[in-house]
Amino acid sequence: MGALSIRNVRKAYHQIEILKGIDLEVENGEFLILVGPSGCGKSTLLSMIAGLDFPTSGSIHIGDRDVTHALPKDRDIAMVFQSYALYPNMNVAQNISFGLEMRQVPKAEREAAVQRVAKMLQIEHLLSRKPGQLSGGQRQRVAMGRALARNPKLFLFDEPLSNLDAKLRVEMRAEIKLLHQRTRTTTVYVTHDQVEAMTLGDRIAVMKDGQVQQFGTPDDIYSRPANRFVAEFIGSPAMNMIESSRTGQGLTAGGSELALSATHRQALQNGGTGAVTYGLRPEALQFAAAGLPGTLSMIEPTGPETYAMVETAIGMLTARVPGKVHQRVGENVHLAWSAEEVHLFDGNTQQRLG
Repeated sequence: MGALSIRNVRKAYHQIEILKGIDLEVENGEFLILVGPSGCGKSTLLSMIAGLDFPTSGSIHIGDRDVTHALPKDRDIAMVFQSYALYPNMNVAQNISFGLEMRQVPKAEREAAVQRVAKMLQIEHLLSRKPGQLSGGQRQRVAMGRALARNPKLFLFDEPLSNLDAKLRVEMRAEIKLLHQRTRTTTVYVTHDQVEAMTLGDRIAVMKDGQVQQFGTPDDIYSRPANRFVAEFIGSPAMNMIESSRTGQGLTAGGSELALSATHRQALQNGGTGAVTYGLRPEALQFAAAGLPGTLSMIEPTGPETYAMVETAIGMLTARVPGKVHQRVGENVHLAWSAEEVHLFDGNTQQRLG
């Protein structure tokens, strides 16, 4: 059995089902990301794992123990909250050691644990300060230190970087990844930020409406999204979606035949007869001397790359191109792409074809 096993977990509040049968297996030392839009059930599921709430049905195992209805103190977990949840009247050292003190760990061991995690998180110079004297990033490090001091079987993170500014989020994201590489403690991390999901996770569970839409590695989810929702949610800018019609073994949109590989044509043969959504990641599109004609409608430079929106016969397409775009808004351009970069989704079920 793995480090965490979630089996057909359901949760309902007053006849409204929030979680609709969640099944996940997390291996020892793995970093699992629960990602999805607000209201998808990811924080509710984390609360079930933590013991802050209990499933309506199903079971949760940590290691070989069934903890479905166990109290948080009996689960050997440590949690880092979005709000930091530090004790304002205690200094940093006291905050880190408080949980150990409650468990009656000897003073010498507590002090050693404080020094160990303070060194790991580079906060030795902050041990005598109160939380009110710390920046947001420093408070988050202290909250992480309190969790680390426990040396638990499971770390739980509930959107820990949401309150930080953009620069600090990037720095803390790297800190959390390095921390996991050092400790190899099994971790479950909730976020709505798909960049955090892609950069931190060993595996990602993409959730929507109380269900897991896809569970896999970041590469699996980005390169082979299971359905249209996953394809549009993961990736920035979002995948271009083109509604197309079947013509024999091909597809057309806006009077143009769309490029398909042999694998895609086989998928169309095996994938019903209805409408098909033709998906292209923005980075798959390139400006070319020939290809799909269009008019450059907007340019968004970001420094190392540029987002370009092009109005075409098959709809408005967003391209992500390296460096600068030398064409000007209003100019006519051509877009080209490889058939191997295409994603196809059934127009009715929204599931991936092929």
